[in-house]
Amino acid sequence: MARDYYGILGVAKNASDQEIKRAYRRLARELHPDVNPSEDAQHKFGEVTTAYEVLSDPQKRKIVDLGGDPLDNGAGARGGGGDPFGGFGGLGDIMDAFFGAASGGSRGRGPRSRVQPGSDALIRISLTLEECATGVDKEIAVDTAILCDQCRGNGTAPGGTVKTCDTCNGQGEIQSVQRSFLGQVVTARPCPVCRGYGEVITDPCRQCGGDGRVRARRTVTAKVPAGVGDGMRIRLSGQGEVGPGGGPAGDLYVEVDEEPHDVFLREGHDLHCNLRVPMTTAALGATVPMDTLVDGEFELDLDPGTQPGAELLLTGKGMPRLRSSGRVDGRGDLHVHIDVAVPTKLDEAQRELLRELAKQRGEELPTLANGGRSGGLFSKLRGAKSHR
Repeated sequence: MARDYYGILGVAKNASDQEIKRAYRRLARELHPDVNPSEDAQHKFGEVTTAYEVLSDPQKRKIVDLGGDPLDNGAGARGGGGDPFGGFGGLGDIMDAFFGAASGGSRGRGPRSRVQPGSDALIRISLTLEECATGVDKEIAVDTAILCDQCRGNGTAPGGTVKTCDTCNGQGEIQSVQRSFLGQVVTARPCPVCRGYGEVITDPCRQCGGDGRVRARRTVTAKVPAGVGDGMRIRLSGQGEVGPGGGPAGDLYVEVDEEPHDVFLREGHDLHCNLRVPMTTAALGATVPMDTLVDGEFELDLDPGTQPGAELLLTGKGMPRLRSSGRVDGRGDLHVHIDVAVPTKLDEAQRELLRELAKQRGEELPTLANGGRSGGLFSKLRGAKSHR
């Protein structure tokens, strides 16, 4: 059965070349062995890469759209109930006949370049809420592929040379002729000696084995802008893996992991905190010094008679608003939630003072609320019942 290459990449059958490329890059960033070393991810990464190679080739994509599999070389027919085309090499070989092979030509694309673009990489960093609010330059150690400093990417040892492959004569592929009911059919496959490059390195570099790159740890600096949040990604262009043959490096994506804060809770661009004040302070009012996340110490005015659960809004004292352009456009708000502390340990003199205060205010005994008409808990419950 032909593989569902479109399904592997998660794109529609009428997807454009750009949509296929974007889907491949997105999946490759998630499944690359340097990002996700699990065996399942490595298997899926191979499937995704194969699917992209097939769908990015116009000829192979035509075969897929016709219901075939361009990578099927007839192995299934040999292991089962016989080949309906008498030993013919599969639907891919049939299509060769219609795309030039039957007339004696070849649809091969020639040798492929040793120089290939590198893959993107993803790394996660932990930032405090203060660092997210102010921005920071963060040094990051990255294990990645870098240019081999011995061969400078060409893959040859000192004095080594690159010669044309004798097996394929520099074509990067070998052809075979088969006879079928369509006549003489020529098929082309990558050369097993040069692996499709059309040339062979006589003396590979001893450090990189001819790949032109080596694994190493290096340090990069990520400029984290003010206002970033949990899960956001910062793109460092050209800081990813160097490609085979010293090809251009991919990009490095730095994903932010925001650490919880002891005082402030973030909600988008706004910040929330609890301010615990004594009962007397809430009753009399006061100017209370408090620390803010960005602006340092701030004097908060509490009005006399401040109630438990009151919320004070400090406009513009929250997190910077980071736009998609990377610029900061204003700041969110700081929500201060008042928690009134009722004393639990009183001496006799303090109790007498409170009794005298209660007597003067006529508050010796508690009273029931007036049926909830004041908007308290009972009114909320009554309102909920009325909507049933």
